[in-house]
Amino acid sequence: MRLRDLNIVITGGTSGIGREIVDQLVGDNQLIVMGRSVLKLADLKHLYPGIRTYVCDLSDLADVKRAGEQILKNHTQIDVLMNNAAVQYTPRFLDDDFRFEKIEYEITVNFTAICVLIALLLPGLRHKGHRAIILNVSSVLGMVPKTNSAVYCASKGALNILSQSLRYQFEQTDIRVLQAVLPLVETPMTAGRGKGKISAASAASSILSGLEKEVSDHFIGMAKYLRLIHYIFPPLARKILKGGSPS
Repeated sequence: MRLRDLNIVITGGTSGIGREIVDQLVGDNQLIVMGRSVLKLADLKHLYPGIRTYVCDLSDLADVKRAGEQILKNHTQIDVLMNNAAVQYTPRFLDDDFRFEKIEYEITVNFTAICVLIALLLPGLRHKGHRAIILNVSSVLGMVPKTNSAVYCASKGALNILSQSLRYQFEQTDIRVLQAVLPLVETPMTAGRGKGKISAASAASSILSGLEKEVSDHFIGMAKYLRLIHYIFPPLARKILKGGSPS
């Protein structure tokens, strides 16, 4: 897919990887950016007047429905839906600072909202003779979990299965479902955690390269090697990830 003159919906486009994706795509495409922060969206709009912004709290499915319907009303054709936004909480279930209230929030943002948004925007993605792509930004932790962030790992595992199943469902349509599988990236979400991070700009560039080439499952950076280890010797991959922090 040539990344030019496209209508692209991006969740979590005000910071981290999403913001870098916006910076790299703006000017050549019509960007439709979803975010929770009114102020951050306003700043982005001030910097790039040509983009369209929509305030949306992905943890609130009613808000997702409202924003999705508004986007579809204003943009009848969507070329790319990029599900980038995610949250991750690190406390273990046994930790004193673990809060069960966060479970639903994390699953809703990382998985349920994506399902809802895909369903809502499907009419915009599906046009006869019009090629469209759904790109889900995932993590190697969806394949092999680490000790911390059990709910996050599970949500990314669910996203991986969803992506595969939707490929089957859309086989007879012009919609393709891709995944970008990331290692540990330097973002506000991962501040103070882990070593050997790749920059958000590098992650964004790799994601867009995979999108352009339409790579079904694009393993980026160290995620490629972890995937290979997991394929050859799964126990070693599990041992590495058990105490590590790849994403």
